Amino acid sequence: MEQDQAADRVAALVELLEQANLDYHQKDAPNMSDADYDRAKRALSTLEEAFPELAHPDSPSNQVGAAPSEAFGKITHAQRMMSLANAFADSEIDEFVSRVRSFLGLKTQDELDFTAEPKIDGLSLSLRYESGKLVQAATRGDGTVGENVTENAKTISDIPQRLTGNPPEILEVRGEVYMSHKDFAALNASDGARVFANPRNAAAGSLRQLDPEITRSRPLRFFAYAWGEISEAFAETQFDAIAKLKAYGFQTNPLTKLCHNAAEMIAQWQAIEEKRSSLGYDIDGVVYKVNDLSLQSRLGFRSTTPRWAIAHKFPAETAWTRLRDIEIQVGRTGALSPVARLDPVTVGGVTVSNATLHNEDYIAGINSSGDRIRDTDIRIGDWVKVYRAGDVIPKISDVDEEERSGDETVYRFPETCPECGSDAIREPGDAVRRCTGGMICPAQAIEKMKHFVSRGAFDIEGLGAKQVEAFYHDETLPIREPADIFTLQARDEAALGKLKNRDGWGETSATNLFDAIEAKRSIPLAKLIYALGIRHVGEGASSDLARHFTSWDNLAATLDAAIPAAERHVEADEAVLHERQNAAEQGRRARISATRDAVLSRAPALSQESKSAFEELMSIDGIGAVVAQSLCATFAQEKERKSIDTLVTQLRVEDAEIANTAGSKVAGKTIVFTGTLEKMTRAEAKARAEAMGAKVSGSVSAKTDILVAGPGAGSKATKAAELGVEVIDEDTWLTLIG
Repeated sequence: MEQDQAADRVAALVELLEQANLDYHQKDAPNMSDADYDRAKRALSTLEEAFPELAHPDSPSNQVGAAPSEAFGKITHAQRMMSLANAFADSEIDEFVSRVRSFLGLKTQDELDFTAEPKIDGLSLSLRYESGKLVQAATRGDGTVGENVTENAKTISDIPQRLTGNPPEILEVRGEVYMSHKDFAALNASDGARVFANPRNAAAGSLRQLDPEITRSRPLRFFAYAWGEISEAFAETQFDAIAKLKAYGFQTNPLTKLCHNAAEMIAQWQAIEEKRSSLGYDIDGVVYKVNDLSLQSRLGFRSTTPRWAIAHKFPAETAWTRLRDIEIQVGRTGALSPVARLDPVTVGGVTVSNATLHNEDYIAGINSSGDRIRDTDIRIGDWVKVYRAGDVIPKISDVDEEERSGDETVYRFPETCPECGSDAIREPGDAVRRCTGGMICPAQAIEKMKHFVSRGAFDIEGLGAKQVEAFYHDETLPIREPADIFTLQARDEAALGKLKNRDGWGETSATNLFDAIEAKRSIPLAKLIYALGIRHVGEGASSDLARHFTSWDNLAATLDAAIPAAERHVEADEAVLHERQNAAEQGRRARISATRDAVLSRAPALSQESKSAFEELMSIDGIGAVVAQSLCATFAQEKERKSIDTLVTQLRVEDAEIANTAGSKVAGKTIVFTGTLEKMTRAEAKARAEAMGAKVSGSVSAKTDILVAGPGAGSKATKAAELGVEVIDEDTWLTLIG
């Protein structure tokens, strides 16, 4: 998958996951199974791993739950309630163990144990005990703020109101509220009761009752498996901590087992899967956790998931149905994405009528390298196999050729945009065909506006995809570029036909929209960058850019200066590609003289300011040449730049927040690591530096503050010496960060 195609996929997943979060966490009526929801988050995680610039703390794949309902009081968790990364194949468990070992710098022979326990399909709950007494209970909510369900939790028999043994003075116990299959069936059969779709919905709906007596009447259970804030450590290992929780009076899962390697973990997964149907309660996988709590502490967390744990999910379902048509959707970057229209079919408890077909190669049954991924192409009228593994958007995995009658239609991918008629070209090396119409293409313009108001961007309440499309086509109050949003109220006041008098609107809804827009005039720098929808610049890259430049003025000035150098690099890349293509056409073996540096050396000299600015962009960890060139290309386009500048005049762009790093000696400094680190892996060193407020760069420049050089340091150490950058060894670094 190409990067801009991945960006389009991420945008589509965001919209679907937002609704799923509300349905699941607030309405207790999900529109997809828990397994499919988890796989959707895994799909985004996979994209973010493949395209780091798309990753961002606000990404739906990194969000935990949904905002708490207004019907309940709110409780801020002392420690954030995290979600888990997911795995679907045995090979991913091997990779997980390898990643943990690599991060910690462990050798193959070094011991590394894990616990394996069933993943309960219920509702997460946090219980706070002080002096052994239950004082507070909260749902997960969005991970930071949950719903106060204290009185309801006290009615659950599995939740002790006073702990036994000798627990810490402060102990937050976390676990899962669930309902057994037997109790679920009895509840649904009872007269006058609401009929729930599954035990998870029943458990969530029962716990989240405004009347605790209703909760008391429901047969809820609770398994404890983790903890949040504690006043003192009460165990050294995960396995022993679970035993302690049981001693304090909690129910813990008896299938929890200590494993010594990936093979034992997978064997336990298989054993639990075999018992799944006879357990009497729902599970959707197995959770593995590093057993040593000191190693868990070293591994730490990503934005919302721990590095020391992973959920190994059970397989998804598939189904066969008829492919009735193939339609083309045009994304905000001009990508033409084919969508299969299917006879509705149930897959994993969800009715599916559409499926992604990715690109023209996928329809043809080949990958980007030309290798076959399927025995045949996909044709309109085919009997096709649909699956949802790893993705909330269904996919077609196979075609039953024996079902073909001869009436099927071979699909010809369009070479012009179905929206604006512009040429749709496929550049060499690109798997995606793109509309060349740019902003004259209404589909691209509308999709860009939808992206601008999406959750990860401006997230304007009352201005969703449907409203954006309506305003785009409106002749009286059009919104055709971002700045139009922030002039909407003034234009409405000057117009004869007021928004409040239109169908679907009223005085309250119009006022609420104007208020919501006004509230977003102040916007964090990272969200503004992401909202612009620049190709290759996802939430991760936006966050990296904001962290590095801290203000919009700094970023814009650097991009302006870097444009000539960026354009020169693009020209050099094109020259190299052209020579390589000529060599291939002439059948010559790989004896290519052209390289980017060689081409650049033959070109007229650039100003030092432009070279330095472009080098600074590329040196930002997580950016690189492709993203830097895309940023500069956008700022170099006259119409695009005018649109951005007009928008910024309507906003108050908040400088990037500097983490609270009181006492940190490296906060705000730019750090480069080179050579071999012997006491801390590169990944751990980077994570620790960023947590202390430092910027980590991939290359040395005049703006580098410290070079941490281990054995084998080469050109970076030489350049640091030339520039007068402070060079320290690993021991000095460890002392510096305490």
